[in-house]
Amino acid sequence: MPSVLPFGDPAPSDGLLPPQAADGAADRALGLYVHIPFCAVRCGYCDFNTYTATELGGGASQDAYAATAASEVSLAASVLKESGLPPRPLSTVFFGGGTPTLLPAEDLALILRRAIDQWGIEEGAEVTTEANPDSVTPESLAILKDAGFTRISFGMQSAVPHVLKVLDRTHAPSRVPQVVQWARDAGLAVSLDLIYGTPGESLEDWRYSLETALSYQPDHISAYALIIEDGTKLAAQIRRGEVPGIDDDDHADKYELADELITNAGLGWYEVSNWARTPEQACRHNLAYWRGDDWWGIGPGAHSHVGGVRWWNVKHPTAYAGRLAQGVSPAAGRETLDSETRNMERVMLEVRLHSGLEIASLGAAGRQEVAGLIAEELVDPAAAFAGRLVLTLKGRLLADAVVRRVLPD
Repeated sequence: MPSVLPFGDPAPSDGLLPPQAADGAADRALGLYVHIPFCAVRCGYCDFNTYTATELGGGASQDAYAATAASEVSLAASVLKESGLPPRPLSTVFFGGGTPTLLPAEDLALILRRAIDQWGIEEGAEVTTEANPDSVTPESLAILKDAGFTRISFGMQSAVPHVLKVLDRTHAPSRVPQVVQWARDAGLAVSLDLIYGTPGESLEDWRYSLETALSYQPDHISAYALIIEDGTKLAAQIRRGEVPGIDDDDHADKYELADELITNAGLGWYEVSNWARTPEQACRHNLAYWRGDDWWGIGPGAHSHVGGVRWWNVKHPTAYAGRLAQGVSPAAGRETLDSETRNMERVMLEVRLHSGLEIASLGAAGRQEVAGLIAEELVDPAAAFAGRLVLTLKGRLLADAVVRRVLPD
């Protein structure tokens, strides 16, 4: 969730959606994203809409946040109903941030309980929270499990102290196996998030982080290339020459190593940056994003999407809380996607999935590119002959280039 909001049309104060949002809604899943915009320390690479305690202005309070977020949950349920969408239970819920577990577990449980009260929840639904390894206890994890959480995603990032230092991560590597065990004891599925390409990280550093993470036998691993965002502390350090820049070839080498080690450990890729031990343990919430389902985003700066209508909330927690206190929508702006844009986004997202993209859904120019992509070993030939565009390992490294080929101007 980048901190800079996009441009768009003004959003109505009542939040009501245009009639097209209801078209086909009964056939789409409904998910909920809850943004917790608080962190103990701002990481040097982070461009997300998050705040430390010293960055919060008057009127914004971590203590009051759960009640504020719960009020948007109630507003969301009312808006969807009044906009003519059919009642649908939640299929996934994801608490992200920031650091959701900086709030007391009881606060996260309160927000989840309000959501279930408003919409209901599917049997076996996935309910995830992100967490820093130093922000949980056995007791807090047990409370989350009892409240209905099923999964926790720990921001491990690296097992190498000097890499964590560059990233401004506060946890000690020794903390990770401890919290993984606590989560398992509580009955929660475990995902580990890793970052590769940090300035000063060697290939052997990355190998060590991968092997260490895999030794904890997680159900799921995400491995993301570090992106240097303008305006971040790390971008300034690189600009001043205090730390080395990043290198595309280094990223490629580290991705190939990640895929090799993670695959050999028994996890399979299902999206370019994500691997799961079984198909059932893939992150269903993220899959809903990639497949274009509906979701409502709760919290300052949170983005939502329902039936081709996309909107985003005001950024600052003070402004967010103020709008809800006045009984108006916190949405800052929105856009209604035309069919061409929705198709372009569908291709961009589906091509990154192991399930691939239906070739017949491409335009004539895009279909003509498939033979060349096979010849260049960017897509799997057997899958292509069966009608699906599925990336090879080489294709995953060049996913954006593949998209440009099949979506010609």
